[in-house]
Amino acid sequence: MEKTLQELAESVGGEAEGDARVRIKGVAGLKEAGAGEITFLANMKYIGELAATRASAVIAAPGIDVGGRPCLRAKNPYFAFAKVLKLFVLKRKLPGGVMGGAEVSPEAHVGQDAAIYPNVFVEAGAKIGDRSVLYPGVYVGEGSSIGADCIIYPNVVVREGVKIGDRVIIHGGTVIGGDGFGYATDGGKHFKIPQIGGVVIEDDVEIGSNATIDRGALGDTIIRRGTKIDNLVQIAHNVVVGEDSIIVAQAGISGSTELGHHVVLAGQVGLVGHIKIGDGVQVGAQSGVMNDLEAGRIYTGSPAYPHMEFMRMQAALRKLPELRKRVLELEKKLEKNTRTEE
Repeated sequence: MEKTLQELAESVGGEAEGDARVRIKGVAGLKEAGAGEITFLANMKYIGELAATRASAVIAAPGIDVGGRPCLRAKNPYFAFAKVLKLFVLKRKLPGGVMGGAEVSPEAHVGQDAAIYPNVFVEAGAKIGDRSVLYPGVYVGEGSSIGADCIIYPNVVVREGVKIGDRVIIHGGTVIGGDGFGYATDGGKHFKIPQIGGVVIEDDVEIGSNATIDRGALGDTIIRRGTKIDNLVQIAHNVVVGEDSIIVAQAGISGSTELGHHVVLAGQVGLVGHIKIGDGVQVGAQSGVMNDLEAGRIYTGSPAYPHMEFMRMQAALRKLPELRKRVLELEKKLEKNTRTEE
């Protein structure tokens, strides 16, 4: 497939600059791009590579000097790049229906044009939406539902009582609806509390590989619309994650914690249970969150502090050896003066 720069600009809501008739057949990074390909500059850190690129055109923000190359101007170059890339990605035509080797209960419902690969197991009462794809090794428990246009990659486990919305993507090895980590201790022994709640995953959520989202103890664990969850994330029972949030790899959220909308948890962030994280909060990598966090602020550290406060603490911490040395010197002088006065 080929498109002119003008056609691409119209497709993504940008503006063509320079030779709008140049033909584009693919997309690549600044270093890798060659003739007939379009590249992008979204981070000014890489502007030095722009002069050496062999791309036929570049996607850049207004006002950025691209050296006279044909350019697709966009306010958000990275978003424009994503939309252009999607145009060039060919969608594979998948076989529809239940394939040989799949085990689908007669009491389950499979929607129109859904694709159920071999070694998938779908329990009674489960529902698979139109055009959804379940790859080999997927398990769907009793009474669970998967909406339309979902992609469930190999070896995903969807336990009983899970509700998944439309256009959800779940990557390999993830477990949705496993038992929450709930025990009552008596006499030094731990007794399992039955986890009888469910999981609700709303529309347009994507969940990475080997993530775990536990079912609620009584009510539901809820992942709101548009949230994106990276690989190796643990979300415990009865957590609520607000709309359009981002949770990065190896983050862990303890039970009954609530996140507002557009929250960002960077890698290896840990949250204790039963706290509330306000809308728009950003938490830096490896931070430990012990208390409620105020909406719209950036937090860093363990325990987590407002970012600028944490940075001032770190600056002071670096001076501690010098301050200790000065205190010891002052103590010696004070002790000497005291002996002299005596």
